[in-house]
Amino acid sequence: MSLGTRLSTLWVVVMFNMVFADILTFIMPGKLQELWAGQAGVTITPGLLLGFALLMEIPIAMIFASRILKRGPNRWANTAAVVVTTAFVVGGGSLTPHYVFFAAVEIACMALIVWSVWTRRDSESDRGRAA
Repeated sequence: MSLGTRLSTLWVVVMFNMVFADILTFIMPGKLQELWAGQAGVTITPGLLLGFALLMEIPIAMIFASRILKRGPNRWANTAAVVVTTAFVVGGGSLTPHYVFFAAVEIACMALIVWSVWTRRDSESDRGRAA
């Protein structure tokens, strides 16, 4: 498997885990009502939603970017994306069992991403586009 394919696949796993952690949180009894009523400790504003959208776009964009970037830029883009996304996952999460489980999977995948970009050698299919 090429490095780009591996990275892209890991970002898909991260993205799905992020989405399903939120979905399961929202189906917990009363959680959406608390959010709508402003009782969740945060006021939902268009700016806040834009901020969340930008943070969620990182793993989505990395699915594609991991496949097209040359080795050097790919290494740095993935590392930066992992740092920002990990901070978002840890800082914006909860201690509910389902969230902790999803966050652990996300962090494990992102650790594998960083390990892969810094230790894996180019495969034959990657050599033609490597920087």
